[in-house]
Amino acid sequence: MLFADRTFPAASTTLRAAAPDLEVTVGPVDGVVEADVVVPLLTRIDGEFMDRTKGLRLIQQWGAGLEGVDVGAATERGIMVGNVPSAATGNAGSVAEWCVMAALGLSRRLTELGTTIRTGGQWGGPLGRAMAGRTAVIVGFGGIGRALAQRLRGFDLTLHAVTRTPDPTDRTTFGLAGLSDLTGLRPLLPQCDYLFLCLPLTPDTAGLVDAAALDALPPDAIVVNAGRGKLIDEDALLAALRSGRLGGAALDVFATEPLDPASPLLREPNVLATPHIAGVTDLSYRNLAAHVTTYLDQLRAAEPLVHCVNWPGQSQAVSRPST
Repeated sequence: MLFADRTFPAASTTLRAAAPDLEVTVGPVDGVVEADVVVPLLTRIDGEFMDRTKGLRLIQQWGAGLEGVDVGAATERGIMVGNVPSAATGNAGSVAEWCVMAALGLSRRLTELGTTIRTGGQWGGPLGRAMAGRTAVIVGFGGIGRALAQRLRGFDLTLHAVTRTPDPTDRTTFGLAGLSDLTGLRPLLPQCDYLFLCLPLTPDTAGLVDAAALDALPPDAIVVNAGRGKLIDEDALLAALRSGRLGGAALDVFATEPLDPASPLLREPNVLATPHIAGVTDLSYRNLAAHVTTYLDQLRAAEPLVHCVNWPGQSQAVSRPST
């Protein structure tokens, strides 16, 4: 198994502990390599990468997101592509915990408070903001959105959910004040004190939060992005932060990753930025390793591979076209 780059170092370490007999190599990758299985991490896996990886049978993401994999190119070459849905591993709960932490941190101005106490600043300030009595909109109501709704219910918030495929039963199950498809987002923005982005990147969701959406938010609204960076127009977000209209933005994902340390977003005092670690917890990683180990056992035994996205139920990759 080849981990295609050195990001998310705990992934390979956790997998080695779960499967000590597995031969694991960690990238970065240049030139021709040999691997039965590649874990993309943050590396773009395109046709050229596949062609120089000899013996490649499976591209297995360490998590759910596959936007960095050319699934069509893999299918053309007879290579399976798999992922691990977030709800199956505890990853969804871990990401939801990060969202709550981020919203609380910005509301209570933790970055400023840390500076105050370390520099001998004035005690008893700055004034924080309570979450109780405010309105939150969760955009994306899959595993992460549902886990987040469960955790937010204790904060006395009015909760709305916006999702591509609404399930009417979710409104009662999760105590939602409203539930709609993506067309219902814009009308909700003027009352949205907390905007949580928990959805994948697709052609329909790219740039979902643009300048107009940010302008529609009430003053001091907080944006929390645990989905994908390109859901937000980062230039528009930076302008909104600099104007003083937004209360802050918590960002675990970015349009380009890794993020350039010189990014102007990182110079904004009301930005809480983390390096794509919302789901990086001991619980989610142990469960991810267990699932990936199971998939590798299925691959060895030519059994149907769970969560194969290009050939559901396929027991082994079809033969590569001859070249």
